[in-house]
Amino acid sequence: MDGLIMIYYTEHPSPLGTLLLAASDAGLCGLYFDEHKYFVGPQEWTRDDGHPVLRQAATQVDEYFAGARKTFDLPLDLRGTPFQQAVWKALQELPFGATCTYQEIARRITNPRAIRAAGTAIGRNPVSIVVPCHRVLGASGDLSGYAGGLERKRFLLALEQRA
Repeated sequence: MDGLIMIYYTEHPSPLGTLLLAASDAGLCGLYFDEHKYFVGPQEWTRDDGHPVLRQAATQVDEYFAGARKTFDLPLDLRGTPFQQAVWKALQELPFGATCTYQEIARRITNPRAIRAAGTAIGRNPVSIVVPCHRVLGASGDLSGYAGGLERKRFLLALEQRA
């Protein structure tokens, strides 16, 4: 398997439909909804419902949906460009229940003119919910863009507001 990274996956039920969870041995590398806009896999992946990272992710996602978890404590294996990595790190710093704009994310990564690029990186976030891209709104405060669909984004924001 010279140079190949094994990716394991499982499917997990949620209030937003079946989630596909994916992990390498280094950590969670995917959390996708049905009909996810930028879904990658699982053609070359191996199903492993007992993989420890996938079990841990499923438990924490369930706790989140039950209102008992506000932050995730999972090893992550996020693969992307340095710019994407910076944007995803900024997303992880957004507190539960808070929102910000795409422009604020661009500022947080010290690239205030890169609003569109930040939006593209946010859309390519491979671990929805865990890296909370649903907390980012348009400049006017309106819902805009979400790889899992705006109804799911609306649901997640409402869930966090109720908790």
